[in-house]
Amino acid sequence: MNLNIERISISEVEKLSEVATRAYFDHYRHLWYDEGEWYAHKCFNVSQLIEELTDSKNLFFFAVLDGKPVGFLKLRPENQLAGQDGNGFEVERIYLTNEATGRGVGRALMEFAIEMAWQQNKDYVWLKAMDSSQNAIRFYESLGFEICGTSRLNFEQMKTEYLGMVAMRKNLRFTI
Repeated sequence: MNLNIERISISEVEKLSEVATRAYFDHYRHLWYDEGEWYAHKCFNVSQLIEELTDSKNLFFFAVLDGKPVGFLKLRPENQLAGQDGNGFEVERIYLTNEATGRGVGRALMEFAIEMAWQQNKDYVWLKAMDSSQNAIRFYESLGFEICGTSRLNFEQMKTEYLGMVAMRKNLRFTI
């Protein structure tokens, strides 16, 4: 596998929109009454992504497999998990296309994020996952994350059974 993790520049916003939309539709259409059209348009349109890419609090990276972008990672290194002590680092989004799924790309992206957090002296890395996504939760647990909270989304377009979320945290520092 020839995988590179590359920082996304503002000039690549259209490519990011395309990859993000494709990856989202590959895995999440079933969550929505409208097959995810509303959410994908809201989150992955070029204007929205330009706003996020130009915000210095966000970092975006492509997963490039054999020269082709097959997913992306959005990090928020200064974002703290509400109700948690310490200096946190959020993995806000990690989306892969079907062609990247099951090939170690997600693990490589998560290890990249964890290493970045470690290098920045963060106390923990955190993320949110859908409570119905048991495969994703098991994957994050295999990387040392533990469930530390729950919440519910507030999207009327989303099927009710998919509104539950879990917050997951991986400690990077030992505490006494």
